[in-house]
Amino acid sequence: MILKVGLGQINPALGNLSRNIAIYEELFTLAKAQAVDLLIFPELGLTGYFLRDMVPEVALREESAILTRLKDMSREIPIATGFVEESKEHLFYNAGIYLEDGEVRHIHRKVYLPTYGMFDEQRYFARGKMVRAFDSKFGRAALLICEDLWHPSTAYIAFQDGADFLLVLSSSPGRGVDLGEKLVISDTWETLNKTYAKLFSQFIFFANRVGYEDGINFWGGSEIITPEGQQVAKGRYFQEELVVGEIDTNDIRRTRISTTLLRDEDLDLTLRELLRIHQKKFA
Repeated sequence: MILKVGLGQINPALGNLSRNIAIYEELFTLAKAQAVDLLIFPELGLTGYFLRDMVPEVALREESAILTRLKDMSREIPIATGFVEESKEHLFYNAGIYLEDGEVRHIHRKVYLPTYGMFDEQRYFARGKMVRAFDSKFGRAALLICEDLWHPSTAYIAFQDGADFLLVLSSSPGRGVDLGEKLVISDTWETLNKTYAKLFSQFIFFANRVGYEDGINFWGGSEIITPEGQQVAKGRYFQEELVVGEIDTNDIRRTRISTTLLRDEDLDLTLRELLRIHQKKFA
């Protein structure tokens, strides 16, 4: 299957839901004009990142008008995006949502909340407790959010749960100056994406934002990586744009024929040894 993927590399307005849904609608129109089959927006794309005390004000529940609008849009193009989710218990999550054919098909709550340096997520968000793959019209997929991918266990769980596509939503601030045009953080992310794509023979769709918040820059560089680790589309650094790339989902089959890591993986060994380590550490 030939699939055209769009990555909405946007500069969301901090705390301004109405402004941001207008940005989504603008890119949605561009995506339709380019016959995009799947449209992905960044982590907290509907709200901006450094929300702090604004978290309860911008939190959404599934019946909210904005998510209803995204459901309507997903009847034409499936959409994945980051947002602040409010649970029935009034807990707030840095979450990702996948919508298709007018329905919510999956919500992922960010598991690893960075709280170091410039990051302070655990102060404002509850922590997710699951990593699950889900079925879409294109195949089995999984959603991860930024810091999640820095922990190999999340990508491994998604891989073992059958994910052929890893949708990575990010709001990665720029840091670490390199000698060239790249930042150290952008080089690190590109290495992570390529490594996981090749190790787990799956597509990586990495949607990162741009712009400034509180003087902190977000670098963009959204990209699409094949199971062979090839980059088929790349967003510019620091620029808003719709990044579009075309993939062939048959690449998954071809890669897994030539590289039998999924076939040879010993899940029983992994489970047995992790249980042993867990018992040793927490007995």
